[in-house]
Amino acid sequence: MNKKLVLIFSCPDKKGIVAAVSKILFENDANIVESNQHSTKSVKNPHFYMRIVFELDSIFAEKNLANIKIKLNELRNIFAIEYELNDVFVRKNAAIFVSKEDHCLYELLWQTSSGDIFLNIACIFSNHKVLSSVANFYNVSFIYIPSDFNGLNNDEIIIRHMQERFILNEMAKYDIDFIILAKYMRVLSANFINSLNKKIINIHHSFLPSFPGAKPYHQAYEKGVKIIGATAHFVNEKLDDGPIIEQDVIRINHEDDAEGLKKKGKIIERMVLARAVKFFVEDRIILSGNKTIVFA
Repeated sequence: MNKKLVLIFSCPDKKGIVAAVSKILFENDANIVESNQHSTKSVKNPHFYMRIVFELDSIFAEKNLANIKIKLNELRNIFAIEYELNDVFVRKNAAIFVSKEDHCLYELLWQTSSGDIFLNIACIFSNHKVLSSVANFYNVSFIYIPSDFNGLNNDEIIIRHMQERFILNEMAKYDIDFIILAKYMRVLSANFINSLNKKIINIHHSFLPSFPGAKPYHQAYEKGVKIIGATAHFVNEKLDDGPIIEQDVIRINHEDDAEGLKKKGKIIERMVLARAVKFFVEDRIILSGNKTIVFA
């Protein structure tokens, strides 16, 4: 079977980028099967983004791939390219974080098991034990995050620090590529976020930037909005402020109370998160400051 790879890269926009990359692939017998590109409109700082899927003949794949990497590294000096090159047939390893709600977790587990999302869910972390049976049903390791360490249950800062150290120690056993917060109702520290190179995807139950923080459905109800939504985004140091990956909405009306909004919102939450995860594992996302370029 031929080797299939995906190349995503960004760099300051200038003439010759596409030609240079295409030449590297051509000279190493790569067959391009998919290509998408985008240029920003900024006059002061135009930027270029591209995603290419290509195949290499299995006989010379390793030799040609090594040459491609050497030449791409040379382009860093010419075009200041930042790139990732990944094997399409290698699954990324994810750790899912949950609390008590199960709808997003079920969606991810189902889409993964059905093959709709090409992903390996290595383990599930939770600060509650109620979803352990779900993990057991899907034969995924369930790791309970302790809420008390040596009787320090009254010191929230120390507890969070020890919890996060415990999580990092456990994750080291699973070679985790990224984290999915599937309704994990705990705030992560900046140190923890940065230790994962910010590869953390969260689902927030509102159409950000509207109604960040706690109880967004109650906020929406009090405001009297006519649509509610959900937002999947990368996590940064600010609450519900990271680069947005995917969003969707559903219509509501005056007959819906806050609990009704929450019930309808769950439908959007699970689908938005699943789409964002699918984009990530297929290497369709490129960060651009506090925004994302998503080649959907």
